[in-house]
Amino acid sequence: MHYTLITTDQKLHEFCAQAQQSDAIAVDTEFVRTRTLYPRLGLIQIFDGVTLALIDPLDITDFGPLVALLSDEKVVKVLHSCSEDLETFWHSLGVVPKPVFDTQFAACLLNMGATLGYANLIEEMLAIKLDKGESRTDWMARPLSEEQCQYAANDVLYLFDVYPSLKQQIEALGRTQWVYQEMEQLARKKTLQVPTELAYLGIKNNWKLTGRELYLLRLLAKWRVEQARKRDLALNFVVRESNLVEIARQQPTNKNALFSIDGLTPQEARIHGDAILEMVNDAKNSPVEVFPAPIERLMEHSGFKKVSAELRAACQQTADALSIPVEVMGSKKQIQQLLKFHWLKLDEMREMGIQPDLISGWRAPLLAAQLDAILSHYQGS
Repeated sequence: MHYTLITTDQKLHEFCAQAQQSDAIAVDTEFVRTRTLYPRLGLIQIFDGVTLALIDPLDITDFGPLVALLSDEKVVKVLHSCSEDLETFWHSLGVVPKPVFDTQFAACLLNMGATLGYANLIEEMLAIKLDKGESRTDWMARPLSEEQCQYAANDVLYLFDVYPSLKQQIEALGRTQWVYQEMEQLARKKTLQVPTELAYLGIKNNWKLTGRELYLLRLLAKWRVEQARKRDLALNFVVRESNLVEIARQQPTNKNALFSIDGLTPQEARIHGDAILEMVNDAKNSPVEVFPAPIERLMEHSGFKKVSAELRAACQQTADALSIPVEVMGSKKQIQQLLKFHWLKLDEMREMGIQPDLISGWRAPLLAAQLDAILSHYQGS
């Protein structure tokens, strides 16, 4: 199908005005994310059933009409595996599309597979085999090649084609709101940032540190996130996570000691040496009253294995009754998310006001009572 490359504000305005008359539009993005903390938007694809638009964000200065289209609740946005797309829109344009019908999740609810890829979905539903040769191309380079543009166009052309069938099947099962609620929950997570003071809770092997070491790790993790956000640099390109733990453990007091830490690159030590040593000094001069409580680990709570198995069994039973994959109803990660929320004194999600997946949205009326009954028998201590 012919596509229209949009490179001016006027053309974008005209297309968005047209697309807002549609009941649904297929949407996709192409972005680059190699060393950056946030994805860099390279292209936006939208098909409204009439015009297939490839919107070049590098040439556009006024995104107002596009933001209005993406936030228009009368127009369903059809995406596939939309997690990174939602993040890209949020950080690039300050908008999260709504409402979102995610075809991968819809396929899950139709028991077509827990993580069905776009190419496989199109092949299964339309018997069309897509060329994924441009999937790792540089979407920030200009000019875009014809091959790049055709690849990008296909991502929304066929997405629009499979939507009516998926929508009809989902509606027949009474699960349309499940799709929208799942995407709303996902969008909320994408727009919230973990407080920098709690960044240390996500560091691997943090539990091996206590007292002053853990306090230093908290300082280092907070600083690293702030640096990453300020410079739009991936966290491990500031300082690798494992090195934060080693610095906290060894607490070097001079640059020679810092440079001798195994694994810390000379570049990391040279660029950030002064800041790191200042945090070490801060930790050494801080009273014990400010030290964080020891890190709690789920596996050390009594009953962890037993209650996890019972929660999994409840999810499995419910999933079987609905003929959907258990991973969609309640994955291992979501079960641990629930246990952290209930058992740990300090939990990032609870601090941000986010309810666990298993007891919120469409899952709540299906699972909440069963899971609450199971958890009530365990104190997790």
